[in-house]
Amino acid sequence: MKHESLEQAKNAYKIEAECISKMLENFDEEAFSKAVKLLKEAPRIGTTGCGHSGIICQHLAHLLCCIERPARFISPAEAVHGAPGFLQKGDVCVFASRGGKTKELLPIVDICKTKGVHIITVTENTESPLAMSADVVLKQYVNRETDKYNSQGTTSTTALCMIFHALQAALIEETDYKNEQFALIHPGGAVGERLNNKQKGENQDGI
Repeated sequence: MKHESLEQAKNAYKIEAECISKMLENFDEEAFSKAVKLLKEAPRIGTTGCGHSGIICQHLAHLLCCIERPARFISPAEAVHGAPGFLQKGDVCVFASRGGKTKELLPIVDICKTKGVHIITVTENTESPLAMSADVVLKQYVNRETDKYNSQGTTSTTALCMIFHALQAALIEETDYKNEQFALIHPGGAVGERLNNKQKGENQDGI
């Protein structure tokens, strides 16, 4: 491996660590609390985004299902072909777009507005169309991407992921979600084995 390649790799850690640290310094408690309240009270939650943002929105939908908040990723391609039928009045849709101008998402905003679906937008651009249409805006901070051209969706993806992880952590507290519930719906893999073996051990101790 070239020396320059190794230095670029090490620098990626520094760039993303700096980004997360800066995000915490500028954490907006009021906006975050509003977002958590909407997600807690929503009967159903949709998530949507394009490219890397869309991939992380799929991750959020899965995270929410893991704490028993009914959620589904709505592909922008499917959104203009009936997929928003999943969302009803009082539900929430989470939009993610760093620039806040992703054209594919704008028709979904119109649908949500018409149906009475609350909108949470995560974006770096608080003056963007997606931000201006939202009930709550969570500001995404990105210092720079990790590649030398500052063009690949790397640090921006980590920043978005961090916001979603923080939301899930707060929702676990707000909904009083128990690990026993997770053990029931996650019997597979090493995690499921660990959770359910722990449950068995606790039950036997209580006999």
